[in-house]
Amino acid sequence: MNGRNQTSVSEFLLLGFSDQPEQQKFLFGIFLWMYMVTIIGNLLIVLAIISDAHLHTPMYLFIANLSFSDVCFISTSIPKMLANIQRQNKAISYAECLTQMYFLFLFATMDNFILAMMAYDRYVAICFPLYYSTIMSPRFCLLIFLLAFLVAQFYSLLHTSLLTKLSFCGDNQISHIFCEIYALLTLSCSTTHLNEIIIYTLGTALFLSSLSFILVSYVHIISAVLKVPSVSGRWKAFSTCSSHLSVVILFYGTLVAVYLRPSSTHTVKDSVATVMYAVVTPMLNPFIYSLKNQDIKQALRRIINQTSTKMFCSSTEVSLSLGPKF
Repeated sequence: MNGRNQTSVSEFLLLGFSDQPEQQKFLFGIFLWMYMVTIIGNLLIVLAIISDAHLHTPMYLFIANLSFSDVCFISTSIPKMLANIQRQNKAISYAECLTQMYFLFLFATMDNFILAMMAYDRYVAICFPLYYSTIMSPRFCLLIFLLAFLVAQFYSLLHTSLLTKLSFCGDNQISHIFCEIYALLTLSCSTTHLNEIIIYTLGTALFLSSLSFILVSYVHIISAVLKVPSVSGRWKAFSTCSSHLSVVILFYGTLVAVYLRPSSTHTVKDSVATVMYAVVTPMLNPFIYSLKNQDIKQALRRIINQTSTKMFCSSTEVSLSLGPKF
């Protein structure tokens, strides 16, 4: 194979979960509901953190960035799926597929790095509380965000550029709701060894290094917390980490189950696991943080109360303006 793009397939077919019209309607409804819950939930978290000056700390800014990244991540795949079901057309063009793949890698990698940043933030806050503001300075936070974004960009562009070198000259059916990397590799009539090597080496290094960093951080956190004399103090310290740990388990558990094994072993059933990390995880994240974090709960209540008050005042003004005039 030469270095030129030998692609002869102009589009792919996203088969999804079912071809039955009744099931298609159900899938459209459930995925639309999940998408709306994800968008509203995550944007409320972002709005609550931005609008409350008390939440302008590194920990909450990391949460806001994770929520924003989740909004972008799920918006990369679900709207296209819903549009295809509505039009009863499973097609996605070659260019759209590569674009979707690029952004999926970008935001998944960003989620990976943000979770590692959040673990480091909790480590510094619990193990070095007196130096927290010095270590987690705005300049340092901006620097690590920029570095994470650049690495995520490089990783996404690398995968996308390697995919453009592959030939797709036969089957174009993808048994997923979006363009999934392993599904594309199995469809290629070119050798995919280099693509798989990148996934198993660089991909594993990026994601497992972040996971290892998180685990090491929590080993130090647990060690420091166990030295706290009061039970209430230990419980308070652990409670600040429980939300993050829940998200870490959900994110990495599904990710490892799908991607840390050869592409030849993947089956249609893996599309369910893919939906878990691509759809369910972004949807559950805002609930995990809002239910377990009192500060975010209070900020959300203030937003809801302010919105209700404004709506009540607006409706009252309209009623008065439309009332009888003497």
